[in-house]
Amino acid sequence: MSYFIYGLIFFLLYLSLIAPRFPKRKATKEYMGKCYAHRGLFSDTNLIPENSLPAFLQAVKNGYGIELDVQLTKDKQVVVFHDNTLSRMCGIDVQVRDKTYRELCELTLLSTDYKIPLLSEVLKLVDGKVPLLIEIKLPVFSTLTCGLVNELLCNYKGKYCIESFNTLALLWYRLKRPDVVRGQLSANLTRPVADGGFFLCFLVKYLLTNILARPDFISFCYKDTLNLSYLLNKYLFRAATFAWTIDSPKAYADSYRKFDSFIFEGFQA
Repeated sequence: MSYFIYGLIFFLLYLSLIAPRFPKRKATKEYMGKCYAHRGLFSDTNLIPENSLPAFLQAVKNGYGIELDVQLTKDKQVVVFHDNTLSRMCGIDVQVRDKTYRELCELTLLSTDYKIPLLSEVLKLVDGKVPLLIEIKLPVFSTLTCGLVNELLCNYKGKYCIESFNTLALLWYRLKRPDVVRGQLSANLTRPVADGGFFLCFLVKYLLTNILARPDFISFCYKDTLNLSYLLNKYLFRAATFAWTIDSPKAYADSYRKFDSFIFEGFQA
């Protein structure tokens, strides 16, 4: 067999690994052409912390979609919080999953009186007024978070889609809730190596785990798009693309024609 045939087989195998899901294009369009306030429309100068109820309220008032992060507490409550540890936002070097929700209620976000909200509180506040882009944080192999998040969202009447760096979360949705739009988060995760180790970071960086997730959209760091797998998803497979996190008007202007939707912070898009 010639080198050309071997090369062709390898390339086709590669394409099968990185391909997105195809039949959900119509549903995905509902989330395209929009701007999503990263962790809400927060403002440190106005004492509105990220992933707080006031930040989400400001996003709703200004008509922006909302990107937010969810994870579990020690007693299996779904809270809206980004970091694995509480050190940056609450001044205590403990992991969120090692605290009960009652214990978290004793803490405040930065130098404010605002608390870490439950996802149920955020859903009640937003009430379908703007679309939600929900990032599921899975620091471990357990997908319990997905099931508990799904229970909260089953009766929610608003529009929402799911994204995660951890492909296991997307695989859970592919198997259990194929009707929900899902997206693979990625970036240049190997410089430096992110959580999970080099091998897993390499697979996610080049979207090689798409064979498991079959995502509807790709959410990629806007600075890292010189990536063959990302470019093939965008231009060959025509997958929807989300840019994260646009942090200035210039970055927004530079990225405007390169992505379908935008996750932003630090200014109003």
